[in-house]
Amino acid sequence: MKVFVTGGTGVVGTRAIPALVAAGHEVTAVARGPEKAATVRSMGGAPVALDLFDPIAVKAAVEGHEAVVHLATNIPPMSKAARTSAWATNERLRRETSAHLVAAALATGADRYVQESICFPYLDQGDRWIDETAPLDHVGPFAGAAVAEANAGRFADGGGTGVVLRFAQLYGAGHHQQMFDRLLRWRVNPFVGPPAAYVSWIHAEDAGRVVAAALELPGGVYNVVDDEPLTRVEAGAAAAAALGVKPPRVLPGPVRAAMPSSAKLLMKSLRVSNAKLKGASSWRPAHPSIRGSWAS
Repeated sequence: MKVFVTGGTGVVGTRAIPALVAAGHEVTAVARGPEKAATVRSMGGAPVALDLFDPIAVKAAVEGHEAVVHLATNIPPMSKAARTSAWATNERLRRETSAHLVAAALATGADRYVQESICFPYLDQGDRWIDETAPLDHVGPFAGAAVAEANAGRFADGGGTGVVLRFAQLYGAGHHQQMFDRLLRWRVNPFVGPPAAYVSWIHAEDAGRVVAAALELPGGVYNVVDDEPLTRVEAGAAAAAALGVKPPRVLPGPVRAAMPSSAKLLMKSLRVSNAKLKGASSWRPAHPSIRGSWAS
C-alpha cells in the first residue's frame, strides 16, 4: 500500500515509518529541510517537502496514495506548556491540516485515513476503566483534537475508512523524557496530580507499531495505551527505580491547587483500557508497563 505520512520525523513517526516499511508498505513522508529528508530516507521512506497549511499543495502531495496518516504535532516543552500561545501551531495542525488532508484524501481516492489523537480529554473516572465510549471534554489545548477526530469521521462519511488513534502519555527517548528524568533526580514527581489518580502510558515504540496496525483496523476510535495504568505515586516510584534514584516526594495539595488551569487538565485520573484495540488487531504492547521499561 502507498502511504502518505505527516509527522514522520517526530517521536511517533520515526517509529512508525520503519514499522510501515517492514510491513511492506511504500511510504512517503513530509520532511522539512535536508537533514529531516535524510532521516526519512534512512528509515526507508521517500521524503517530500510540503507546506501542510497549503490545501492545494497538500492535495498534490497526497495524489496517488491509498492511505493518509496524520501524525504531525507541535507539542511545546513543559516550560512553555501553560501558555495558550505555545499551542497555536499544534492547534493549526490538528484543525487546519487534518481538514486539508481529509479533503485531499477524498478528492484523490484514498481508501483510509488515520488520525493521531489523545486520551487526555477523557473526564476523570477515578479508578474506573475508561473505554472509547467514555465522556470527553475537549477544552483548552485539547480542542483541536476534537476537530481532527471529526475530520476523520468526515472521511468515513465520505465512504472511506477513518481510524482515530487516541494516544496516552508517551514516554521513551525523544519526548519529555529528559525533563521527567531531571525532576525525578531532584525527587520531584513529574506526574502531577493526586497521588491516587491514575495516569495511562504508551511507549513510543509501541505507538509507532500501532500506526502500521491501523492500516488493517476496522474504522473507528481506538485507545493506544499499555496494559497497566499506574497511580501517580506508583508511576513516580517505578520511574525513579528505573533511574536508580529514591522515590520522588508527593507534591503537596495546596501547591497543586495553585497551579494554572492548563496544568490541572493533566491531573485527572485516567485509567484507560486498550481492550478494543487488542480485540481488533494482533497488536500487543512490547512494553506492557512503565515498570522495567521506563529507561528503555
